[in-house]
Amino acid sequence: MELPRRARGDELLIPGKMLALRQRLRHLSARHDLATVIVSAFDHRTRVLPFILADTRMAPGGVRAIGSALVDVGFDKTRIVLQQWNRNFSPLHMRLDGRIPDLFLVSSMHLHSAECDRLIQEACRIEPDKRPLIIVGGPRIRYEPWHVFGADRNANWAADVAVTGEEYVFLELLDVLLSMRAAGESMRSVFARARDGGALDQIPGIVFGRTAPRGGPIEELVDTGVQRLLGDLDELPDSVHGYKLLEPPSNEMTLASHALPANRVRKHSPIAGIVMTAGCKFRCSYCPIPAYNQSQFRAKSGERIAEEIGQIATTFGLYNFFGADDNFFNNTKRTLDIAGTLARKARAGRPFCKIRIGTEVTVHDTVGMRDHLPLIREAGFAAVWLGVEDMTATLVKKAQDKDKTELAFRLLRENNILPMPMMMHHDSQPLVTWKSNYGLLNQIRLLRKAGSITTQVMMLTPAPGSKWYENVFDSGMAFSKAGDVAVEPHIMDGNYVVASKHPRPWIKQVNLLIAYTYFFNPVRFLSALIFSKSAGVFSSAETRTAEEVKDYSASKKMLRRAELRVRAHLIDAGAQIYGMIGLVQTYRRTAGWAWRLFRQDIQRYDRTPVSPIPMRGVGGKPSDHALPGTINFSDIGKPAVREASARDMAGTA
Repeated sequence: MELPRRARGDELLIPGKMLALRQRLRHLSARHDLATVIVSAFDHRTRVLPFILADTRMAPGGVRAIGSALVDVGFDKTRIVLQQWNRNFSPLHMRLDGRIPDLFLVSSMHLHSAECDRLIQEACRIEPDKRPLIIVGGPRIRYEPWHVFGADRNANWAADVAVTGEEYVFLELLDVLLSMRAAGESMRSVFARARDGGALDQIPGIVFGRTAPRGGPIEELVDTGVQRLLGDLDELPDSVHGYKLLEPPSNEMTLASHALPANRVRKHSPIAGIVMTAGCKFRCSYCPIPAYNQSQFRAKSGERIAEEIGQIATTFGLYNFFGADDNFFNNTKRTLDIAGTLARKARAGRPFCKIRIGTEVTVHDTVGMRDHLPLIREAGFAAVWLGVEDMTATLVKKAQDKDKTELAFRLLRENNILPMPMMMHHDSQPLVTWKSNYGLLNQIRLLRKAGSITTQVMMLTPAPGSKWYENVFDSGMAFSKAGDVAVEPHIMDGNYVVASKHPRPWIKQVNLLIAYTYFFNPVRFLSALIFSKSAGVFSSAETRTAEEVKDYSASKKMLRRAELRVRAHLIDAGAQIYGMIGLVQTYRRTAGWAWRLFRQDIQRYDRTPVSPIPMRGVGGKPSDHALPGTINFSDIGKPAVREASARDMAGTA
């Protein structure tokens, strides 16, 4: 189910409202001494292609954004723990500034559900009078917030509140709580007063539990609705603060006495994630992004992005950036504002002349930007990840086809920008076809020939929040078990076949492995050393040095060009080494699943799993985040609802 859209004209916050909230919290923070620990949940069982290696080399943007927001309003006692680096961290042992923190925040993707739940469970074991207020957010919570309130109504663990929105929602919640907090009162105590008094009902974008008047298990979840989005992303706090809060990597359960020093950040996180734009014009049935953004496209200004990149590069020595964009080329005017500003800065010299940026785009919009690609390259964009999906547009239609895809790749290569395709495999697509380009390997061969030095191939998997999500379960396409092994969240990443109507789904799993092996192998590695696909792709500064500097002698120019050609071959060969290393781990983790699909019986869902806890909206309205079939607390006494509730408790498979 897609998230509903707010009323027309009410999707965005009033301009300046975020700035006013930040200012108000700065005045409040002087009266409150808060300590906060933020954890990015990470399940190490998810480490396979195409994410392996990169998944631990880039500090996630979500937790950095929340940490930056806290520091921005005056709460410096904040620490960010990345389970990528601190897999043994335990909330039971955390101490910050010598005490148990007042706030314990967890951010999680659906893939990392097991670790997210473990963190909440451990935090709930802290003595009640010392336990921090537990707030959970992230992509998992945006669409299915009920997961963090225990497995059922009688669970002995639960988060206090789920934030289904962005930074503004969290800061507004904090504003309400601190405005009500008495001297020395715990954050859990003031939260309970605010909840019971109705003060939280007018904060769109949160979900919290209600119990009986005398306590006990959660009886229902209250959903305050879909958030209002921040329209002007320039109003966000400066993201550079988040890098100063990172917990040093270790195998300890406790926190270090100090955060990771600035001069060590680059060693552990050499790639910096940065928010530039949000939103996409396409409405793919498998994607939740357009509905989440309420069909809005938002962006930072070029000057704001340049300021952030400059600060991060100067402070931490980070020069490689990845834009957290849904479709960077979505709006030409916004794109050119950003690219024009960064190109102007690059012409001025360091640090911008050393910056390399990667981002995500679509084939259709890349062709539409053909006249502006030289400026895009000059701005520092060295690689773009393209949602090719299926070159024949049989599965997904985003105005792409074979000719347009090859044209997009050629245009990018001519402008020294690496095209990085992202593909989807599906039931009706064979591994190889003759005299057509429909086969998976046929398309990979074309993309490699067109200039791709890496590729991403994933099986179509049900994504919470997408239009396609319920149909996958209701149609019996989604697997619940293979033999006695349940389909757990950590394998629902597109690398495992967990939804298919193919009579032999194990073949689809094997196809994924063959596709990666076809692209990453020793033969291609040796070939890359001779016939590089990345020739000519360098930083804008290097290109200018070889082509524009007039006072170099001819011999120096020749040596420089030879050096650049060698570097191009090393980039291509390095991508092959990266892929082969990741492929070994991918075989280790997914080949067993293929064998299980081959040898054992597959059990399937017959309907979409919904919240086992009743959900309602505010003021008698239905919950915006509840899937159809979720029980409303006021209907529990009805016989049909009691029967449905019993089925949910017994399982839906």
